[in-house]
Amino acid sequence: MPEGDTLFRTAAGLRPHLVGRTVGAASARQPGPQADRIVGATVTGVEAQGKNLLIRFDNGLEVRTHLGMHGSWHRYRPGEPWRRPPARARLVIEVPGAVAVCFDAPTVELFEQRAEALHPNLRRLGPDLLVDPFDLDEALRRLRDASRPPTIGEALLDQRALAGIGNEVRNQSLWEARVSPFLPVEAVDDATLRSLVERSMAILREGARTGRRRSDIHGRSGRPCPRCRTPIRSEAYGGDLPRIAYWCPSCQPDPREDVPTGA
Repeated sequence: MPEGDTLFRTAAGLRPHLVGRTVGAASARQPGPQADRIVGATVTGVEAQGKNLLIRFDNGLEVRTHLGMHGSWHRYRPGEPWRRPPARARLVIEVPGAVAVCFDAPTVELFEQRAEALHPNLRRLGPDLLVDPFDLDEALRRLRDASRPPTIGEALLDQRALAGIGNEVRNQSLWEARVSPFLPVEAVDDATLRSLVERSMAILREGARTGRRRSDIHGRSGRPCPRCRTPIRSEAYGGDLPRIAYWCPSCQPDPREDVPTGA
């Protein structure tokens, strides 16, 4: 799944080709937004908020996409062949000199910019790890909120606590800090919780800057831990939308069972 750094780079890549240009044509797969409403409007902004990409227009409208597991934005020159089948395009925006295509995104919507502050997904986002100034104290407060998921592995993915972390960054930051994803949030001390947020921020900002993201254990179930050589484990968990947690049973002892604690 694209994480905050991917969306940050996507916005940065689209911005110089869209902002200040007038939409000559637009189409969306149905059911979907009425893309003809942005034809003739000028793009005024392209930005990422957590895992959301927002495109704003001078007629007061705004497009929001959430890429889910498999979505992506591509930018082409007019007439250039697309790298994915047209049937997978959810939204196409044509401006002079460029064609922006959103493929496979589960969420594509058009709404009034003035309603952004009331949007049920955007208004609940926690502090964005890629935006300065980042409110670390507010992020920590939200992670401690009793209404959040009970384990630290679930809480770090809760976009209402802090925005931008996905599964890969979650797994990496927990491994670096030697914290089990199954540890209850209440059992994580303040210094460790702060370290987890700061590690996640560093990973995302490195990814946004370089296009490369540190990933030592994600997707490596059964392979040796880079630190202690114990085989990495994996398990899908986390409520209605389970994600696969990867962890080292030696470096990150599972509180649900007795495992070796040495590394």
